[in-house]
Amino acid sequence: MAVTLDKDAYYRRVKRLYSNWRKGDDEYASVDAIVVSVGVDEEIVYAKSTALQTWLFGYELTDTIMVFCDDKIIFMASKKKVEFLKQIANTKGNENANGAPAITLLIREKNESNKSSFDKMIEAIKESKNGKKIGVFSKDKFPGEFMKSWNDCLNKEGFDKIDISAVVAYTIAVKEDGELNLMKKAASITSEVFNKFFKERVMEIVDADEKVRHSKLAESVEKAIEEKKYLAGADPSTVEMCYPPIIQSGGNYNLKFSVVSDKNHMHFGSITCAMGIRFKSYCSNLVRTLMVDPSQEVQDNYNFLLQLQEELLKELRHGVKICDVYNAVMDVVKKQKPELLNKITKNLGFGMGIEFREGSLVINSKNQYKLKKGMVFSINLGFSDLTNKEGKKPEEKTYALFIGDTVLVDEDGPATVLTSVKKKVKNVGIFLKNEDEEEEEEEKDEAEDLLGRGSRAALLTERTRNEMTAEEKRRAHQKELAAQLNEEAKRRLTEQKGEQQIQKARKSNVSYKNPSLMPKEPHIREMKIYIDKKYETVIMPVFGIATPFHIATIKNISMSVEGDYTYLRINFYCPGSALGRNEGNIFPNPEATFVKEITYRASNMKAPGEQTVPALNLQNAFRIIKEVQKRYKTREAEEKEKEGIVKQDSLVINLNRSNPKLKDLYIRPNIAQKRMQGSLEAHVNGFRFTSVRGDKVDILYNNIKHALFQPCDGEMIIVLHFHLKNAIMFGKKRHTDVQFYTEVGEITTDLGKHQHMHDRDDLYAEQMEREMRHKLKTAFKNFIEKVEALTKEELEFEVPFRDLGFNGAPYRSTCLLQPTSSALVNATEWPPFVVTLDEVELIHFERVQFHLKNFDMVIVYKDYSKKVTMINAIPVASLDPIKEWLNSCDLKYTEGVQSLNWTKIMKTIVDDPEGFFEQGGWSFLEPEGEGSDAEEGDSESEIEDETFNPSEDDYEEEEEDSDEDYSSEAEESDYSKESLGSEEESGKDWDELEEEARKADRESRYEEEEEQSRSMSRKRKASVHSSGRGSNRGSRHSSAPPKKKRK
Repeated sequence: MAVTLDKDAYYRRVKRLYSNWRKGDDEYASVDAIVVSVGVDEEIVYAKSTALQTWLFGYELTDTIMVFCDDKIIFMASKKKVEFLKQIANTKGNENANGAPAITLLIREKNESNKSSFDKMIEAIKESKNGKKIGVFSKDKFPGEFMKSWNDCLNKEGFDKIDISAVVAYTIAVKEDGELNLMKKAASITSEVFNKFFKERVMEIVDADEKVRHSKLAESVEKAIEEKKYLAGADPSTVEMCYPPIIQSGGNYNLKFSVVSDKNHMHFGSITCAMGIRFKSYCSNLVRTLMVDPSQEVQDNYNFLLQLQEELLKELRHGVKICDVYNAVMDVVKKQKPELLNKITKNLGFGMGIEFREGSLVINSKNQYKLKKGMVFSINLGFSDLTNKEGKKPEEKTYALFIGDTVLVDEDGPATVLTSVKKKVKNVGIFLKNEDEEEEEEEKDEAEDLLGRGSRAALLTERTRNEMTAEEKRRAHQKELAAQLNEEAKRRLTEQKGEQQIQKARKSNVSYKNPSLMPKEPHIREMKIYIDKKYETVIMPVFGIATPFHIATIKNISMSVEGDYTYLRINFYCPGSALGRNEGNIFPNPEATFVKEITYRASNMKAPGEQTVPALNLQNAFRIIKEVQKRYKTREAEEKEKEGIVKQDSLVINLNRSNPKLKDLYIRPNIAQKRMQGSLEAHVNGFRFTSVRGDKVDILYNNIKHALFQPCDGEMIIVLHFHLKNAIMFGKKRHTDVQFYTEVGEITTDLGKHQHMHDRDDLYAEQMEREMRHKLKTAFKNFIEKVEALTKEELEFEVPFRDLGFNGAPYRSTCLLQPTSSALVNATEWPPFVVTLDEVELIHFERVQFHLKNFDMVIVYKDYSKKVTMINAIPVASLDPIKEWLNSCDLKYTEGVQSLNWTKIMKTIVDDPEGFFEQGGWSFLEPEGEGSDAEEGDSESEIEDETFNPSEDDYEEEEEDSDEDYSSEAEESDYSKESLGSEEESGKDWDELEEEARKADRESRYEEEEEQSRSMSRKRKASVHSSGRGSNRGSRHSSAPPKKKRK
């Protein structure tokens, strides 16, 4: 047989079976031999006998008898199977075989009687220990002639049969690392099928309001596991369902795994789904409840169920009795919601492995078995027969909630969840739009059907007049937001009043606290300039007295040589010297007298008897002052970086090797000059990035404001970005944005290479890149899921919505800005851009004009002292989608044609918040106010005329440029109005209409002539401009007759 058998695993496991048997207690120890016989039955999916075979050999062996005696093992099977088992019977040279009993192999003859082989086995049973009691799996009964003849043989001898199912199950229950990997893989496939197929399909059904039967949906899930895209890279032949998926809704719920999905249509309320996938014989299980428009009571009950699951996970620890786990959970129900005691499921889960449900490891009030590290459980909690008070129809009145996961028991601390499918209300709730709108639409549709085809057109025109457009709906919503915004801002500013910021004075640097610290150097006595590096002080002779000046007081120095002399000029900081730098008012005592500058002169000529020229002192002083100044400034810069840094807790390292980890990542900003690779690992309370050089950067979970995952779809890098609440220090600088990324594919392309569409190398490279992208995406997603499970979903990664993205330039270059659920971000370009939506007061669009291709977006924060953020050069095409997105986020936006001076505006508001809000607050930004709004807006702009107007020259230039455009537009609109007017009058023939037109012409002839002369003069002016701009050649050839003006 070509199939190989894992010998080491067999020897390890058979030794464990025997050691548990020999040291066992109760009925297990009194058994003299164990007899396991497996026949052929296609209907039996799970049986202890086949589970034991799979555990020992990795395969099920049908028509095989196994007899475990005290000192030997006998296997009886067909010739092919005996060949397969010879791999373990031959123990020569295998150290692991030591301690494992010897194996005897007997061949089963197909058509003949196997009496001689049966006799040998019965003889062996009698010789084993007392030879009276045999351990069997009493529930396993296989049909067939071979099994019948063997059982008859056993019954003749009159052995006492003892059921050992539970004790063998307890032995198998503790999983080895290899088994755990298979179960983790099974769990990840289940999660993938649920997320990518089932959940998406239910959303589609709800969206399209389809009628789908539970049984049909269950069948489609079974078919989905035949497709590789849902299997997380596993081979479809190794994957099967543990049981047919169970989907229930519409008031009929039975929270067991033995039920079958019924043929009723899916009801959009509480939809429970249970599915389990088996990978290479190892099972996993997952249960979730999807809720369509759940009421608050339903949500509260669901949150309580999640709380109970958390409690259950905490209790599942090594060494704890199973009944104690059950009782601890029930105590929480009794204390908090005793009315749900009779609604909760009878048991809270069961052991799982090769068999889907281990009957002896059920979590209930009677189970005395202790939990062991390495056991895997399917935990399932649910409430059934709950009454929905808001339900009107019979199927809405009763609902159930059911959640379940595959979990692994650890040494200490809560059990690890292997099926990482999110289960918070926001992840499983499907919230639909208001039903009122839908009902109205339905009524209209019905009305149309009743009226028949003839009246349909009339009804449609009526409908378009009455129905609000998307823009009008937005405006109505924005109006509500405007009132709300002004009220909240006013309240916030009045609360903040009194918390005035104190401006920090410049640190006073004292050179020497007392004269005795002054150095006693010959240079000082000789009235030369001396630099004391220790105290960072320059000692200079001033009027014959050595005077110390701290290096911080020196602004700059310069040295020049003129003729025979060298001049050293030293400039000092003093109030008013650095205007515009806001330094004039931050001196400790600005009233004192300050030295502004000192110049020293020394000769370049050597005096007789002297060894050096006098100017050497100035040259040395110049050099050393520069050095000391540089060192001082570097230190000051570092201190300034550290200023205001919040001390972080220390990282708690998790020594467990199975920590979520990503390797070969780069960090931005770089730790050193050159970028370095490293690995990112998640620990108990934070991440640690370790570079190949050994540098460490720690980021704590509680310091992360936004965790973003930017997939590599349409990007050249895949990124994990952390926007922090408080800055952290590394590489001698403070950073609030840290990201870890890896490159996907080539960022550079060789343009010199001759490229061909069907070039094999290129096609292969593309294929490799696609695979690489998929691989990286999967690795990053797995890491994220593990981290979210580790932090109990306190840290959630947000993925930007690429469809809502728009181009803009927040810094120098244009990049794609993408919204997430709580921020607007760009993580691929550096520096990154992250704006938290909760901190935004309002958004103002500037330069929104028809003839401009792009506009700017100004983000004003709730903290008015914070500088506004500006995003430039956003294409006009993005304006509507941005408005739609902001409106859906309940953010107020305004638009205008001018660019405003925001520094002045914000200063005005901060200086006098009451005055600002009395004059209408932010309504001054509204383009067209209505009633009082308009007046307030006008008064506001009058008061702060200088503040809100852009430079007038620019505006005039713009007007001149577009003058010509506006005049022609005006004419066109006039013409179109006239034509519209004539079209609307129906029922007159052409003659009558022409007569009317002539009358109208006569009446308005004078006005028209005037208008004509005005526009002609304008056009002449415009043509002068254009001919001035155009080339000579153009003016020479433009001899075409002028077109007649249309009336």
